[in-house]
Amino acid sequence: MSFVTPANNRVLSGMRPTGRLHLGHYHGVLKNWVELQHTHECLFFVADLHALTTHYEDPRGIPDNAYEMTIDWLAAGVNPGSATLFVQSWVPQHAELHLLLSMISPLGWLERVPSFKDQQEQLKDRDLATYGFLGYPLLMSADVLIYRAGQVPVGEDQVPHLEVTRELARRFNHLYGGEPDFAERAEQAIGKMGKKNAKLYREQRRRYQEQGETEALDVARALLESQQNISLGDRERLFGYLEGGSRIILPEPQPLLTRAAKMPGLDGRKMSKSYGNAIALREKPADVEQKIRTMPTDPARIRRTDPGEPEKCPVWPLHQIYSSDEVRDWAQEGCRSAGIGCLDCKQPVIEGVLAELRPFQERAAEYENDPGLVRSVLNEGTQAARELADETMDEVRRAMGLVYR
Repeated sequence: MSFVTPANNRVLSGMRPTGRLHLGHYHGVLKNWVELQHTHECLFFVADLHALTTHYEDPRGIPDNAYEMTIDWLAAGVNPGSATLFVQSWVPQHAELHLLLSMISPLGWLERVPSFKDQQEQLKDRDLATYGFLGYPLLMSADVLIYRAGQVPVGEDQVPHLEVTRELARRFNHLYGGEPDFAERAEQAIGKMGKKNAKLYREQRRRYQEQGETEALDVARALLESQQNISLGDRERLFGYLEGGSRIILPEPQPLLTRAAKMPGLDGRKMSKSYGNAIALREKPADVEQKIRTMPTDPARIRRTDPGEPEKCPVWPLHQIYSSDEVRDWAQEGCRSAGIGCLDCKQPVIEGVLAELRPFQERAAEYENDPGLVRSVLNEGTQAARELADETMDEVRRAMGLVYR
C-alpha cells in the first residue's frame, strides 16, 4: 500500500496553453481552483510540454498563449500568494522524471489509456505516430509524482487516466523502495519526533503489526500527519515502516472529484473553441451581446407568435446559470405561451453574462498593462516548484542508484 501522506494536502493541476480562456474554462476549472487554493496547498502549471505532444509541428504560439492564459487565471481570482503558478518546461525535473519513469513503464500500460485511440481518431489531420504522443500519460504521471501531490482534480471520466500514475508509483516503490539501511533510517526518523510521539508511534506500529488492529494504523497515520519536525522523505519512510513494508518514495495520488462543468456553448453543445460556440472571458461586451442575440433557439418558433419549449432551446441552459428563479419562470411561461419573443428571452442572459465578465475584465486589464508582473508571478512560482521537484529527484536518483561519489 502506498498511503497518501499529508504532503498531501497538496494538489496539482495544469492546463495546456491554448491562449485566452472562455466561460467553459471558468465554470469548469478556474472556479474550482479558486476554491481549492484556500483549503489545499495548490500548484497550477502551464502544460507547455503537453502542448507539444499534439502541436509539435508549429509551436510558435505557445509562449504568447501561456502568458494570455496566465492572465486569465489571475483575473479569475487564482492568487499567487495562495497557490504556486509556474510553467512546466521551466522546471526541467519534469522531463528528467519522465525519462526515468519511461525505463520502468510497460508499453501496454500506455497503449491502453482510454484517450490514446480517441485522440488519434479526433486528430486525424495530425501525425501522432510519435513517442511523445504515446508517452503523454507518462509525462502526466511525472507532473504529479515530481511534487508527490496527494490529490489531482479530475472529473469522473478522467479517473482511469490517473490510475496509470498510481500504478507507476506502486511499481517504482516496489522496485526501488527497499533501502539497505531502511530500518536504521526509519528509527532515526522516529527519534526526531520527540519522546512522547516516538513512544506512541512505536506502540501503534506494534499493535498493528502484531495484532492487526487497523485502528492503530489510523492513529499512527494521524500522528505522522501532525509532525512538523520531520522531512517529507522521513515521513514517507515512516509510513512504509509502519506497515512493515519498504519505503514509499512516490506516494500514489488520489482523484479529487470535481463538479462537472455546466457551461453550455452557444449551440447547446459543450463550450469549446473548436466548435466555434464559445464566449471568451475577455470578449468585448458588444461581441458578447451579438453572439447571444444570434444564438439558435427552439426550431418550432419560426414566427414570433409560435409557442416554443424551453427544454429544446440552447438559450435555456444559460438561463439556468445566469437567471433567478423568477426570471426563469418568466422565460418558461413566455416561451410556451408565445408571450415573449426570443430576443426578449435572451436579454436577461446577456445582462447576466456581462455582469459576470465585467469584474474579470477589469482585473485582466491590470495584468495586460503590466506584462512584467505576469512574468514575475511565473518566475517566482517556478522557483518554488523547482525546490519541491529537487527534493523528489534527490530521492529518486538515490533510489535508482544514480548518485555518484
